[in-house]
Amino acid sequence: MKPVILLGSGGHARVLLGMLRRLDVEILGIVDPHRPAADEYLGVGILGGDEAILDYAADSVELVNGIGSLPGDAGLRKQLFKQFYEQHGYRFRSVIDPLAFIAADAELAAGVQAMAGVIIQAGTQIAENCIVNSGAIVEHDCRVGNHVHIAPGAVLSGGVEIGDNVHIGTGAIVIQGIRIGAGSVIGAGSVVTRDVGGRQVVYPPRPKVQDL
Repeated sequence: MKPVILLGSGGHARVLLGMLRRLDVEILGIVDPHRPAADEYLGVGILGGDEAILDYAADSVELVNGIGSLPGDAGLRKQLFKQFYEQHGYRFRSVIDPLAFIAADAELAAGVQAMAGVIIQAGTQIAENCIVNSGAIVEHDCRVGNHVHIAPGAVLSGGVEIGDNVHIGTGAIVIQGIRIGAGSVIGAGSVVTRDVGGRQVVYPPRPKVQDL
């Protein structure tokens, strides 16, 4: 197990920091261009901006992508992954919370993060740099593309196919066998019952509010 460098120090990075500590992973430091070098964040030293990673040989450390992903905007998270993984040869570690369940034959590619309460079932494949956030369920035989964020409490039923750069919002439900095209956003609370093309947005029904 190589020591890790954590990218970013926002909310998503804070959750990952707790996960890494529960897993007894050695954390060399954090890179964040918005914090001064030699500062600390939650007891971990700031190494500098992203360029500080290059001070360490690619075969001596692993990276953990602490940049979050908002609906329709995974740009910086994807950019950093491609820059350091594809251009500089650094390996991004997959981080699996001890309270997540991952089926023995599920396949998780580089940099996948599965938070507490996640269930990933048999035969599922999740591609690079994905976030499966707290309490999300990915049922059997799903195929999830690169740079996807499955937000807290979302459910993918069996055999769902998700393209690259998709955001599945909090509490959304995608029924079995559905295909969602690359770059689409499934709004929080949506129930998806038919295929969704690329770069489309699915809105949930709006709640009605009235005075008591």
